[in-house]
Amino acid sequence: MRIVVLGAGQVGSSVASLLVNEGMDVTVIDLEEEKLRALQEKFDIRTVRGHASLPSILTTAGLADAKMLIAATSSDEVNMIACQIAYHLFGTPTRIARIRALDYIENAQFFSDDKISVNVFINPESLLTDYFHASVLFPSALEVMDFAGGKLKLVGVRVVAGGPLAHQKVSSLREHIPHIDARVAAIYRQDGSIMPEGHTILEPDDEVFFLSQAEDITSVMAELGRVEKDNRKITIAGGGHIGEKLARKLQNKHRVKLIERDTKRCEYLASALKSVVVLNGSATDRTLLVEEDVSGCHIFCAITNNDEINIMSCLTAKSCGALKTIALINNSDYHRLLVQNNINIDKLISPQQITVSRLLSYVRGGDVVRVHSLRNGAAEALEAIAHGDKNSSRLIGKRLEDIPLPHGVNLSALVRDEQVMIAHRHLVVEPEDHLIFFVVDKASITAVERLVQTY
Repeated sequence: MRIVVLGAGQVGSSVASLLVNEGMDVTVIDLEEEKLRALQEKFDIRTVRGHASLPSILTTAGLADAKMLIAATSSDEVNMIACQIAYHLFGTPTRIARIRALDYIENAQFFSDDKISVNVFINPESLLTDYFHASVLFPSALEVMDFAGGKLKLVGVRVVAGGPLAHQKVSSLREHIPHIDARVAAIYRQDGSIMPEGHTILEPDDEVFFLSQAEDITSVMAELGRVEKDNRKITIAGGGHIGEKLARKLQNKHRVKLIERDTKRCEYLASALKSVVVLNGSATDRTLLVEEDVSGCHIFCAITNNDEINIMSCLTAKSCGALKTIALINNSDYHRLLVQNNINIDKLISPQQITVSRLLSYVRGGDVVRVHSLRNGAAEALEAIAHGDKNSSRLIGKRLEDIPLPHGVNLSALVRDEQVMIAHRHLVVEPEDHLIFFVVDKASITAVERLVQTY
């Protein structure tokens, strides 16, 4: 598949590199020669220097032969105009735009072929807000992912020495919570994956991913000993769009403090967020954190637009007694360095990985409607719809135990209308079922795509 990506910034570069690794024919357009050169040095990518919304530049990039345009520049207007031109001049089938301004999102009815020709718009701030919100609700979880419109959740936890999971069989989960249907979808041990069986023994430091109905997740987490007694006191460092949205979502059920350096922004936030304590100052100011009793804070979220401030504020908050810290990290080199050196920050959140996960559902073959990229892209969880009938589908009419799954693939659950069914051998796939796959071996992605496609 030929794909044209607009913008060689952090999001565009991340998307382009992932697509190349997926075997796609990728061309990237950007104004900055240096960014394009850096991409070419790392990947087999064609680049075009120029304004991303100009018809001549899009022509040079080969958009006439492309199946998809991903407009990920820093300008909403450039992204929308490029999609408009892609549809009317080139007939590009899939046109995805990164849209940040709330005014555009609130008027999304204009995103249609006969108006503003955007097939799909992605708002990174909303995606990040939802991710931070899930991280606050389940602070001990490594990952929290929704499927089937939120009916089903996939949660990753780390096995703690001396905890209820350590040295236990996978089958013991069912013994402890017999009235709740949950399934262990994957286990990671020392950078390797283990396909879970009932007799598999969980070891300390294992990363365990399990699926359950959304309404049962709290009960399952409690059984695993992974629910904190109290996560109500939240401090947010950074009063930008993400910080404001997160505070707004949390303010009714949590005690929220928000730290913002800009005085005018503080005045706005104080008037807009009536139930939030808004503080004017630096999140790295130890004196401020001590005065505002960060030692009594259950979760400290650093969401400024500066990675260094996010890192230092989390480390300072932790040293002052904050129980959990979560940092937004844009720079992939920083992210890698912090992980390798086991820096004392409980969770690192990458906006690129979250945005790429959202985009992947439009790149995958078959009717894949949801994709979550896991473990820095080493694994995926995906949701696909079973279309067709017994004669045109490899899935419909078959029991789960009779479906030949590729290596490193676990079919973990299916959703039929409003009913969530954790995978059991006797279940038979019906048309329009939503199937949840966990893919621990990325080499098997293509085989999964073929499996869910109709003949």
